[in-house]
Parts: sequence; structure tokens; C-alpha cells
Amino acid sequence: MTAIKHALQRDIFTPNDERLLSIVNVCKAGKKKKNCFLCATVTTERPVQVKVVKVKKSDKGDFYKRQIAWALRDLAVVDAKDAIKENPEFDLHFEKIYKWVASSTAEKNAFISCIWKLNQRYLRKKIDFVNVSSQLLEESVPSGENQSVTGGDEEAVDEYQELNAREEQDIEIMMEGCEYAISNAEAFAERLSRELQVLDGANIQSIMASEKQVNILMKLLDEALKEVDQIELKLSSYEEMLQSVKEQMDQISESNHLIHLSNTNNVKLLSEIEFLVNHMDLAKGHIKALQEGDLSSSRGIEACTNAADALLQCMNVALRPGHDMLLAVEQQQQRFSDLRENFARRLASHLNNVFVQQGHDQSSTLAQHSVELTLPNHHPFHRDLLRYAKLMEWLKSTDYRKYEGLTKNYMDYLSRLYEREIKDFFEVAKIKMTGTTKESKKFGLHGSSGKLTGSTSSLNKLSVQSSGNRRSQSSSLLDMGNMSASDLDVADRTKFDKIFEQVLSELEPLCLAEQDFISKFFKLQQHQSMPGTVTEGEDTDGGTLSRQHNAGTPLPVSSEKDMIRQMMIKIFRCIEPELNNLIALGDKIDSFNSLYMLVKMSHHVWTAQNVDPASFLSTTLGNVLVTVKRNFDKCISNQIRQMEEVKISKKSKVGILPFVAEFEEFAGLAESIFKNAERRGDLDKAYTKLIRGVFVNVEKVANESQKTPRDVVMMENFHHIFATLSRLKISCLEAEKKEAKQKYTDHLQSYVIYSLGQPLEKLNHFFEGVEARVAQGIREEEVSYQLAFNKQELRKVIKEYPGKEVKKGLDNLYKKVDKHLCEEENLLQVVWHSMQDEFIRQYKHFEEFA
Repeated sequence: MTAIKHALQRDIFTPNDERLLSIVNVCKAGKKKKNCFLCATVTTERPVQVKVVKVKKSDKGDFYKRQIAWALRDLAVVDAKDAIKENPEFDLHFEKIYKWVASSTAEKNAFISCIWKLNQRYLRKKIDFVNVSSQLLEESVPSGENQSVTGGDEEAVDEYQELNAREEQDIEIMMEGCEYAISNAEAFAERLSRELQVLDGANIQSIMASEKQVNILMKLLDEALKEVDQIELKLSSYEEMLQSVKEQMDQISESNHLIHLSNTNNVKLLSEIEFLVNHMDLAKGHIKALQEGDLSSSRGIEACTNAADALLQCMNVALRPGHDMLLAVEQQQQRFSDLRENFARRLASHLNNVFVQQGHDQSSTLAQHSVELTLPNHHPFHRDLLRYAKLMEWLKSTDYRKYEGLTKNYMDYLSRLYEREIKDFFEVAKIKMTGTTKESKKFGLHGSSGKLTGSTSSLNKLSVQSSGNRRSQSSSLLDMGNMSASDLDVADRTKFDKIFEQVLSELEPLCLAEQDFISKFFKLQQHQSMPGTVTEGEDTDGGTLSRQHNAGTPLPVSSEKDMIRQMMIKIFRCIEPELNNLIALGDKIDSFNSLYMLVKMSHHVWTAQNVDPASFLSTTLGNVLVTVKRNFDKCISNQIRQMEEVKISKKSKVGILPFVAEFEEFAGLAESIFKNAERRGDLDKAYTKLIRGVFVNVEKVANESQKTPRDVVMMENFHHIFATLSRLKISCLEAEKKEAKQKYTDHLQSYVIYSLGQPLEKLNHFFEGVEARVAQGIREEEVSYQLAFNKQELRKVIKEYPGKEVKKGLDNLYKKVDKHLCEEENLLQVVWHSMQDEFIRQYKHFEEFA
């Protein structure tokens, strides 16, 4: 144990200026045996600090490390467990109770005794020693003398002292003189014992010889002890004085702490007050602007906007916990609410007056546009209202009910204004399409509403019929407008195309400008998305804009996009019916106008969808495009029905059928209209339907023809179809072009063969019989031996056809062909040339058999 104590003193306590007085080897009670050392130490410097230190052997080596230290003044109780029986267990009560088991009872008692001594000497607070033997505490206390504490302390301190250099040298010399010290330790120890006894005897003799010096020394010690007692008394008085000073310093420290706490609270309170003043104080100028600001001038609008933003910031400030319980804060918030309510009411009233005034001002300009095909410009009105855009955004975020009310009022006023403007605009367009007001009444136009109330007779008069009926239609239109048929077909269609394009060109910027204004003025976001229709719950007549949001609650982004579309539907609710009426009028005037309308409408729909597929303009034009496409399909169906209903004269030759000529006219017109158009696919489908109808009905008429041979009808009409398709070069009808050419060629050949069989009829019958015999297997040289086909019969047949008769027959055949063929197609020379070739071929064929 002494060696361990020495090692601990050297390695742990000496570097920290501490002295190790007592040590005990312990382990914690009731746990796994992990040994450690409890050490009682004092510092070498004053004031002396007494500690109990726990030292533990390191897991990584053989050295010891300081684990924890307790000040002895924190020790409240020492519990030795049993004052009578030997028991190695004991407890130390610091901030909590530590239970220990010493390696031996002796070590435990020595450690507790040292703790008792240190307490008696250095601590004014007395530690309670429980279950400790009184003998253990009295062993080192000789009958009331205070020296025992000091003596015991010094004794404990001097229990082990390190050898100095001279002592080490003497021991080495002594061991060198005893060479057997290493090999025979007992002999060496015996020798040392003898020498020690000699020294003790010499010391005793020396002491006895110096008894006088001892008495003097004892006297000096007694005097020194008295001086020590006096010093201790003075120290005690000093300590009592310092104790009172300490109490006063503690009071001063407590007072300083309270002052510091008060200052801290004042700083925090000042910070809270500054926060409320800085964030909830509205300038007088802003208050005056909100209460009396001029909303009609630009400067007043700017002042009101700044004041409204400042008010919104004050109302939206994030209050800290507890602020809402302050009366001043509640009063200020109520004042802000009153300001907001009053200003919102004043702003809504002013904007409603602006909307009404705009309706009156704009109405006064309608007369200027009544004779021109233009729509009034709303840009000045939009420019003036956009000055209030920021205030509308403020109103939307602060009072959504008033914002919603303004939105509804704007839609009501503007829808009536736009309805007047658009109906007058379409009235002018219809008048320009039909020529004069009187003529417009013939087409069913009455009043400014622009609705079509035409009779069935007008529709029948203007419907597309066969070429004969088209001539009667042209004559009726000539009587109406004193125009030629070509002027009606070309000039009227061109005029209609320009008017229809101008109508769409005027509507498109009007709708886009209004939609852009609504987005900016009412602060509604626009996003690209797929076009949609009005969903269930939307009220297009100006009712609640959406059933799915609560009144007073701002809409999400998707609902704002729907709100723009709903507002546009309400404002421009008359555009779609007016467009449909205009389209119906154009279709009444000429069904071929549907081609122009399909191309123009498709282009404008494509343009609108590129800008915003979900916009009102894109959706409306898309709906109207469906109507135009239906009219176009109806036009195609009517032409096919007219093909099926066509009747030919029984007394005159057929020639080129009317629907074949109409197909040529339709194809030429369509190719000029649909050049580079987006809806080319619709035209190709119509071509396919029409050409099939033409093919079927040409064959039907040819079969029913009595005056003109079937082959002539087929040949002439398919030649005309082939020429038309070759000239127009319609890519989707390449197969039909080849088919038309083939039918033309086949029926030309059939007609030629049929016609040539009549001038030399008997001769043809003779050689046909010869060919039949050869076909039956009779050799050609043996056919002449048959009675009906010998040379005498051939001579008889030839005599019936002398050269004059043949020439006469050919002349009659030429005249007959000329009667069959029409002048329009000019195929006489082609057919006659084919007949000549066929006649020569037959002649050569007869020569071979002859």
C-alpha cells in the first residue's frame, strides 16, 4: 500500500500541488468488483482546500488516473455501518449517497480517522460521523489537548518520506560492505538489527546526556503552544468579522442581481414597445389619405395605394405571444379594422361609379362605328382603370366580399356595353354581306339584334343546286343586285371572305385585350392548360362564380384561371350566338361560303390556342368552328344528294353531267381556298366522298340514258373528271385519277368497237363464224370446205359492200358519232381517229382470214 501511495503522490497529486494524507482501496457495494482508491488530500497553498479524490486504474495501462473529486465541505455524513463489529462497508453522503466496501476494516478505519482529523482542523462545519467507534475518534486525541490534531496530522503526513540522496548513498555503501545482502537477506537483516540496537543505545545515552537541552526545548514548545493558542483566538475573531463581511457581500451581490434583472426586464420591455410602435403605428398622412384621399387623380390614387399598403402591413404584423392581450393593441387593431372597412367601402363605391360612367361614355362613341366594320377601342378605359390595380389587389386580400361584388358589377356593366357594341358590329357586317338594308331584310335581318328570321323560301332560293338550278339561282340574284353570274360567284364570295376575316380580326384583339385587362386589374393569374368547358356550378349569367369556395375567401390559382374564363363568358356572352347567326347567313347566301369560313375559323382557332389553349377566345372560336365544320359537311352531303337526285332529259343528249361540272367548280374553288390551310385533312375527306358519289352517279345516269349511248356518257364524263384531276393535281385523288382514265379508255374502246360493227355487219358476222370454227378446233384450211364459210359465200358478202357503200356507211357513222358526242368535251376527232384505227385493224384482220 505504501508503494501505491508513493506512486499516486508522485504521478497525480504532486503535479496539482496536493499532498496525499490517507488512502483506502474500495469497490462499490453490490456491483461488479471494480477496485479504485479513495484519497484524502490537502493543497500545499493557502487557503487550504481539503478534498476526497477517487482514483482509478486505467484500462489501457498500469497507470492511475484521477476520476472524480469532492470538496470535504460538501460531505455531510460518514456512515461506518457498525461501531462494534468489524465491517468493511461505509457510506459517504455528498450530493448523493456513495456506498463503498473497503479491502480491509483497518484501511477503512484509518481513512475515517483521517477524515475526522481534517474536519476538526480545517472545517467550521462539523461532519456527522454515524456508527463510528468512539475509540477510533479518540485514539489521536490526548485528554483535551489541541496539539493532538496537529500532531496526528503531521504524523500522518510523515508516515512515509522519500529517501534523500545521502541516505541512498549510505545504504549503497552499507550494502557494498555486505556482499551477501542480496543472497542472504536474513543475515543482512540481522546485521542491520544489531547495528540499529547499537545506534538506539547511543541515542538514548545522548538524550540522557542532554536532559537539560530537552527541558529547555520542552519549555520553548510550551511557549510556542501558548502563542499558537493566542493566534488561533485572533484567527477566530477575524473569522467572525469576515463572516459578517461575507454576509454583507452576499446581500450586495443579491442586490446587484436584482438590479441587473430589473435592467434586463426594462430593456426587454423597451424592445417590445419599440416593436409595437414601429410596426403598428400608421402615419397621419396615410390615415388622411385613407379617409379623404382623392380617388380620381393620379396623385391621390398613388397616396391611397401607399396608405393601403401601410395599413395592410400594420394589420398583418406577426404579434408576439401576449401582445393580443394588451388593451392598446386591441384598440389599435380595431382602429385599423375601421379604417380598412371605410376605405374599402369608399373604393368600391368609386369604382362602381367609374364602371357606370364608362358605360355612358363608351355608348356615345357607338354612332361613330355604326357605318364602319370596326369595334370601339377600350384601351383608354383599361388604361384609366389599371391605375387602381394595386388597390384592387389590396381589396382582394383584405375584403374579398367587396372585391367579389366589384367583379360582379364590372361584369354586369361591361356585358351590356359589349352586347350593344357587338350586336351593332355584326349588324354592319351582315348589311355589308348582303349589300343594302333592303336586301338584308330579304335574308331575314330585322333590327339591331341581328337575328336571322328568314323564311324557308329564301333558304330554298339560295341553296346549292345542279348547274341548271344554279343558273336559275344566278338569274334571281341578278334581279336582286343587277350583277352578272360570274360577279356573283367570284366577287360576292371574295367580299364575304374579306368581311368574315375582318369580323374575326376585330373580335380577336378585343377579347385578348379584355382578358389581359381582367387578369391585371383583378389580379387573377393565367396559366397554360388544356381547353376546358364551363363546369357544373359555374353561373354564366352573372351569379356566384363558383360553388366550391366560401364567400370572403380568396380563390386558389386554378380557380382564378376558371374565374377569368367565367368572367369572359359573362361579358362576351353574345359573341358565340352572333357568330353562329353570321355563319348561318353566309351559308344561306352561298353554301360554298362554308369553305371560306372553315379555313378562316381554323386559322384563328389555331392562333388562339397557341396563345392560350384555355382562354375564352380559344374555347369560343373552337365551339363556332364545330358549327362551321357541320355546315361544311352539310354542304358536301347536299352535293352528294343532288347528284343522286339529278334527272336527265330523255329528248336531248346527256353530255357533261351537271354534278361533274359542279365537282370541277368545287375542287377549283377549294384548292384556291385551302392552299396552305390547317384543315387540309377535312377537305381530303370531302374529296373522297364527293368523287365516290360522282363515280357512282355517272354510272347510274349512263345506265338510265336513252338518247345517248352508255359508253358515250361514261367516256365523256370520266374524260372530263380525268382532265380536272390532272389539272388540279390533288394528291389524295391520285388513285381516282387513274381509275377515271381507265374507265375513259375502256368505254372509248367499247364505243368504237360497237359503232364499227354496224357499217359491215354481215362481213363481221361471217368472220366471227370463221373465228368460232377455228376456236372449236377446226384447222383454218379446212374451214373453207364448209358450206356457210366457203369462198362463194365470202364473195356474196363482199358484193353487198362495194366501196361506195362502205364510204357511205362510214359517213353515216361519222354523223352518228357527232350526234352522240357533246361539243363541251370536244372528243369527236379523238373518237373518230380511234374508229379509223379500229377499222384498219379489222380490215387487216379480215385479210388474214381471207
